[in-house]
Amino acid sequence: MHETGLIEDLIRKVESLVREHSGRRAVAIRLRVGALAAADPDHLREHFETAALGTVAEGARLDIEVSEDLLSPDPGAIILESVEIETG
Repeated sequence: MHETGLIEDLIRKVESLVREHSGRRAVAIRLRVGALAAADPDHLREHFETAALGTVAEGARLDIEVSEDLLSPDPGAIILESVEIETG
């Protein structure tokens, strides 16, 4: 399934960022979904919650902004905007 691969890739990126910044876990993750990405935010959240179990992303808040801009440089993309990392 399309969303499963996207979310698994997202989890890998988040894990890498948390390690890179010597963090304990991800607290919040922000995504931007392009107008042509054909990805439902609620469906992405469901996949995220399942895929995040047992990872540094488990329990993280997933904020998703859906763009309506068809003329943006990446209207078909799902972009990782930011990750808030808990350290210490």
